[in-house]
Amino acid sequence: MIYELRTYNLPPRQVPEYEKLFAERLSYRLAFSQLAGFWHTEIGPLNQVVHIWPYDDLNQRSEVRQQAAASGKWPPDTSHLTLSMQSEIFAPVPFMTPMSKRDIGPLYEMRTYTYPAGTIPKVVDAWSKSIAEREKLSPLAGCWVSEIGGLNKFVHLWAYTSFEERIRIRAEAAETGIWPPKSGVLPITQENKLLFPASYSPMQ
Repeated sequence: MIYELRTYNLPPRQVPEYEKLFAERLSYRLAFSQLAGFWHTEIGPLNQVVHIWPYDDLNQRSEVRQQAAASGKWPPDTSHLTLSMQSEIFAPVPFMTPMSKRDIGPLYEMRTYTYPAGTIPKVVDAWSKSIAEREKLSPLAGCWVSEIGGLNKFVHLWAYTSFEERIRIRAEAAETGIWPPKSGVLPITQENKLLFPASYSPMQ
């Protein structure tokens, strides 16, 4: 399985309009494949929306996108609201639970780490040994390694019930030594953003 992460940057105060136009056409798009989740940023790069689409492989992605476009009902007419967009293809790590309809938020944190070439297998191995204990504190909503787009990226998506819970859990994980995993590899860059789901996102 692969996941496509699509990121759109919008003008200030246009996220509600974008989400409305997206919602009006979404039922037509869901006839071809399912949406994993849709969020807008609250902290980090502002006026940004992120939607995630799972596919069996690149062939299915190509077929679905062609079918949706041929229907004449997709994509939604949001070009006037889009300053820039980015599409990246990711592979899920072995310990990731496949994305599905879940009520585990409503606050999500997406963290993107770029590692030196060839070192991500060490990171994934270290995570696999520690993730069960970490998930006792809060659920991992998604975790991927980049395949197409920016390479050597490791993206993880965490769910929290509130900002306060996020602060408490991160402190507890560090204090008890549960987290972060000790891979022996330091990332070159780190980014994060806090997001809230749109009303129609399968992940809430």
